[in-house]
Amino acid sequence: MDSEDASSRARGRPASQLANRSLERGIALLRAFRPGSEVLGNGELAERTGLARSTVSRLTQSLVETGFLQYDPDLRAYRLGAPVLSLAHAMRTGSTVLQLAAPLMRELAQAEHINVGLAMADQDEMVYLESIRYSRKVSLRNVVTGQRVPIALTSLGRAWLAAAPAHEREALMRQFRQRFSAHWPELEAEILEAIDHVQRHGWCAAGWQPEVVALSTPMQLGHYPLHVLNVSTSTRAGVAAASRELRPHLMRLAAQLRQAFEQARPD
Repeated sequence: MDSEDASSRARGRPASQLANRSLERGIALLRAFRPGSEVLGNGELAERTGLARSTVSRLTQSLVETGFLQYDPDLRAYRLGAPVLSLAHAMRTGSTVLQLAAPLMRELAQAEHINVGLAMADQDEMVYLESIRYSRKVSLRNVVTGQRVPIALTSLGRAWLAAAPAHEREALMRQFRQRFSAHWPELEAEILEAIDHVQRHGWCAAGWQPEVVALSTPMQLGHYPLHVLNVSTSTRAGVAAASRELRPHLMRLAAQLRQAFEQARPD
């Protein structure tokens, strides 16, 4: 069993039930592109994905032929192709949850001068589907749609863990234990406390960035994957004080979205 099979088993999927290996590896190459990485060569792609360079070379050729990667002969490297953006547009415009949530999120952000976000999980990160920024104070951290944040450290991620299926949560906790081994006892205690708070009160808070406090609540809407709503603000107040201010706004927004979703569902 190679390292990729082992990784899949760690995520709770037996190797015999894996999807097409070439497809999974091709997607891994696309995931390797992050903000600030306009072009990547075969060596960088191999390093970021853990795949052999021969495998990367074969897969990049297929991705170029299908338009998902563009090859730059001068740089001898690849950049993402237009179909990637087209898929993102199709996902955003096709999401009933996002179409219902966005106007409500914008109304709250403008009225209360706070930041409002909606995210979903992707592997060990949360991805913002929408991010509306209206905080009273300027923050050094500018979150935009499509941005990723770590599950382990954020209120978004911890709220998702609280509502996620047990086997997915346990698989991620095993990953976190290895990755954050130096200070895992403290981090594990924070995560478990947040999970307990969500299960008892419906939300959790975190202040993982300087002078930024965020509150999040999980949203299970019909057959859609688990979403997470959050509100945040730039403040020098502590997490407890900021939570008292933000919690009513977050929970009211969540109730409004649930009501809008129920009203939009066909009979």
